[in-house]
Amino acid sequence: MNFIEINFEALAKKVGEVFLLKNLKLVTAESCTGGWVGAVITSQTKSSCWFERGFITYSCKAKEELLNIDAEIIKTHGAVSEETVTAMALGALKNSLADVSIAITGVAGPTGGNEKTPVGTIYFAFAYKNKIKSMCKHFTGEQRNDIRAKAVEFALQELIKFVAIIT
Repeated sequence: MNFIEINFEALAKKVGEVFLLKNLKLVTAESCTGGWVGAVITSQTKSSCWFERGFITYSCKAKEELLNIDAEIIKTHGAVSEETVTAMALGALKNSLADVSIAITGVAGPTGGNEKTPVGTIYFAFAYKNKIKSMCKHFTGEQRNDIRAKAVEFALQELIKFVAIIT
């Protein structure tokens, strides 16, 4: 799949409609996607009405400093884990004025993977008050950006579903 084939504009528009309808604000905490979710969202006019802020926490130190993640979580479970992505989502909420957070961490490749966490492993977490949903997906692609684009697409689709469940 070529990431240009993904209709990011339509997805961002739908996310915006849902957030405006529910009167919610969003915060993002991105690692392997490097702010791509935030970029897609802010490509939409009036996104400032519902997008509160975004954190690009690519390094472990950034996760600790900007999202207040306990270093022991990353040391014990790894930067690419359900525990870390959940902590990212909760940290983003705590360090923003948003109602809903989305967090993403993973291995986009082509290097960096291992037997436990192969290239294409991406963790997602969504948080709203005391409700948290996390999941792991495995994506394939010929290029690094193929995996990242699929992760952004999936994140936005799941965000729409998550907001429908919580409200």
